[in-house]
Amino acid sequence: MSHYEQLLRETSAQREAFLTIPIIRGALENGVDRALYLAYLGEAYHHVKHTCPLLALAVARCRKGDDPLREALLAYISEERGHDEWILDDIAALGGDVAAIRAAQGGPAVRIMVGYAYFAVEWISPYTLLGMVHVLEGISAMIALRAARSIRSRIGESRGKGFSYLESHGSLDQEHVKFFEVLVNRVEAPETRDMIVDSAKIMYRLFGAVFKDLELRFGSNKDAA
Repeated sequence: MSHYEQLLRETSAQREAFLTIPIIRGALENGVDRALYLAYLGEAYHHVKHTCPLLALAVARCRKGDDPLREALLAYISEERGHDEWILDDIAALGGDVAAIRAAQGGPAVRIMVGYAYFAVEWISPYTLLGMVHVLEGISAMIALRAARSIRSRIGESRGKGFSYLESHGSLDQEHVKFFEVLVNRVEAPETRDMIVDSAKIMYRLFGAVFKDLELRFGSNKDAA
């Protein structure tokens, strides 16, 4: 069994718990209304805008012997730069208030998730960021395109306006997952592999809390007009 396969096996319970969150199941099956989709995009902006700073911090915290990780993170930065602006473009396309989103901080769950990511990279190991990448990229590759189709159908945006972030990441993150798999398989130290697994488990829980917060604000949204 490869290191990546071991990671998938050891985080399967957390992944399943994430995918059974009612608001996520509802979005995949029936879409969501415009207000909830805009709220989701707002929360996404407030964690995606930290992607490059977190990657840069992880690069700075790499030590001697971490060259493969450092090189991978540097390449990843170039691919992720500007993705937060894609989200703002989608919000504007759907009539959302971009200025208000920029001025806000995101909900408590997003702030806690991002705060933990900075803490883990700074005080535990730069490798912990791979746990966050595994969760965010893996979930996106798994459900983003399906969610985009369902939501677009629900709100009547047949030409895809307002879906550049979801649709681009649904396909782009397929490549990132493969890239990530190769990187994880190169990690030999058992304690480092354990850090990645632990980080992924925590991130599933923290990322799931973002959607549970939306659920508290909007309900399951299944029957919203």
